[in-house]
Amino acid sequence: MDGMDAGLAQQRVLVTGASGGIGRAVQDLFAAEGALVAAHGFSREPELAHLDKERCLALRGDLRREDHVDALFAAMEARFGGCDVLVCNAGVWVQEPAAIEDMSLAQWEETLRVDLTSAFLCCRAFLRGLAKKPREAAAIVLVGSTAAIFGEAEHADYAAAKAALVHGLLPSLKNEIVRLAARGRANAVCPGWTLTNMAKAALLDEAAKSRIFATMPLAKVGTPEDMANAIVWLASDRLAGHVSGQVLTVAGGMEGRLLRRP
Repeated sequence: MDGMDAGLAQQRVLVTGASGGIGRAVQDLFAAEGALVAAHGFSREPELAHLDKERCLALRGDLRREDHVDALFAAMEARFGGCDVLVCNAGVWVQEPAAIEDMSLAQWEETLRVDLTSAFLCCRAFLRGLAKKPREAAAIVLVGSTAAIFGEAEHADYAAAKAALVHGLLPSLKNEIVRLAARGRANAVCPGWTLTNMAKAALLDEAAKSRIFATMPLAKVGTPEDMANAIVWLASDRLAGHVSGQVLTVAGGMEGRLLRRP
């Protein structure tokens, strides 16, 4: 997005899961566009030393808890006067494979809490803020996964949570947000394999990488910046103001079939 003004200057943005990978690239790009950025982390505090402290705010909280989510939005209200854009990026992918017959109920429920319930709580708090202070425009961007589209064997917990996010929550959000903001929009990005700490171990395995590329015409791994560009584009009323309820897949053209032999 270099050289293009997305019209996001002074927009108040909350990015969840901003302490690394895609989230950090997203916070950095919003900041570069002149937005006021609240960057959320849970286990680690977001890295903001390289950004303007007057325009960026680091927040910590457990998004599985209602009181912590409400506290995030209260902190944004106190610092910036509200929130115009919500990016629900926080999530977990359990690296150890587990077939459904072997998966524990604890793992299933925890993944849904982190990947789905947290997004619900953040969207609810965001909409409640709109109800208190109605405005013309607002935007939500959910971060899903290609697992929501194709499924993912031995990671059914993650695939189910992300599918609920982009195929159930999203179309409901895009119809409800306009009740509170006439030009309110909700969209989702579904990243494919991306070079982040969460996926690095799998992507360093040559056999696994060969299987991944066998379904992709663009035989390359995505970068956090690839995902950030798509997310910021969807958040921009200037660039994507007539786009709502859409799922943008950023995955090198990935399909659910073999395009080349591994």
